[in-house]
Amino acid sequence: MTTAINIGILGCADVAWRRMLPAFQANRHVRVVAVASRTGERAAKFAAEFGCEALVGYSNLLDRDDIDTVYVPLPSRLHAEWIRHALDAGKHVLAEKPATTSAKDTLELARLAEANGLVLMENFMFLHHSRHERVQGLLADGAVGAVRSLHSTFTIPARPPGDIRLAAELGGGALLDNGAYPVRLAQLMLGPDLQVAGATLMTDPRHGVDVAGSALLYRSDGVSALLAFGLDHHYVNDYHVHGSSGRISVDRAFTPPAGTTEIVVARQGGVSRVPLPAEDQCVETVAAFVAAIRTGTRPDTAAMVRQAMLIDEIRENARRARA
Repeated sequence: MTTAINIGILGCADVAWRRMLPAFQANRHVRVVAVASRTGERAAKFAAEFGCEALVGYSNLLDRDDIDTVYVPLPSRLHAEWIRHALDAGKHVLAEKPATTSAKDTLELARLAEANGLVLMENFMFLHHSRHERVQGLLADGAVGAVRSLHSTFTIPARPPGDIRLAAELGGGALLDNGAYPVRLAQLMLGPDLQVAGATLMTDPRHGVDVAGSALLYRSDGVSALLAFGLDHHYVNDYHVHGSSGRISVDRAFTPPAGTTEIVVARQGGVSRVPLPAEDQCVETVAAFVAAIRTGTRPDTAAMVRQAMLIDEIRENARRARA
């Protein structure tokens, strides 16, 4: 494929403004054609900043023949509906996480994308940062012995009034927002053979959404993953892989700076730091999405579906714990 990938933006979320639109524009294979919003004012602001057309109404964007790909940064509860509309319209889709709010919807959309020969990717940007591949290499080389457990935390300070993450009707809550990251990391590091041993969710009665939680996952060989997440905490996002003879730690695991980063390896003989060159995971995410479209190699959606199943299982385990 030599022609440009013409992309339309469904929604004017902050992540689109700060991260994704600049990354799309930085990729020489992508042309941002239009951005759609429910209101003309919001769309016009984005269009003026990024040199594209402003549209009112998401359907008006999907009806465009000059758009073959869409990016969906809408609130979580709206994802399933508009991803489905986009796939039905023959568009490739990059959707902010979570792809949907249920395993049933995620499986349906994964099958629809496959049937239509389209790329559907869930936007966990950290997956495309080379640090995690380097960690996997260290583990495979036995740098810390046999893997025993994974501990990961993603917590952020309290959200201001009106934040969509506090809106139950829009799919808010800590589990779907930042809790999804440690769950996806557990799959990346420990593989798909994960079950939920137990979980807790703390609900804020003012908003009706979970603002804190934890989950214990386990693999059939006994290796476990202890995950914590929340929307009313000190800011932390990290993970630690504990082995029989050491530990690998990664700080700012899900939101690394675009500059140089490092991996910390602790063993009985001391601590070593593995430096990594500057890398922008947002740019790398767009590159991976573009490559999938240009080569016709659709991403494996099995991990996306298993992710949604694990989220459902965590939610159900937490419900039973409260009963």
